[in-house]
Amino acid sequence: MDTEDPLAGSSIDMDFAEEFARDWEDRWNTHDLDLILEHYADDVVFHSPVAARLLGGDGKVVGKAALREYWEKGLKFLPELHFAVEGVYVGVDTIVINYRNERGNLVNEILTFKDGKIVFGHGTYARAT
Repeated sequence: MDTEDPLAGSSIDMDFAEEFARDWEDRWNTHDLDLILEHYADDVVFHSPVAARLLGGDGKVVGKAALREYWEKGLKFLPELHFAVEGVYVGVDTIVINYRNERGNLVNEILTFKDGKIVFGHGTYARAT
């Protein structure tokens, strides 16, 4: 049985991922977009089926300013928004945050980092319960 840490040598380690996920959850639960957007690069690209529903189009949001507009609109529709992290996973330059939203539904944020900022993200959703 191999007992080596599969994350040894990775640019993102589990300690960073868990700390980031706690901070990410805290920031989202404040609904403070300035605080939330500090994690994101100016040229971030984000995909979400919720963005497709709220904004129309293919659900692709390009740039921090556009991401702010999307999330401002989302928070207007969901003032009770609340996230609770359930699990955190690490990949190469990527973190997956598994959480429950205010409705109790499971969601995953797949976040890719470069130079300490999120440059690419995907919101992925389980079937509503």
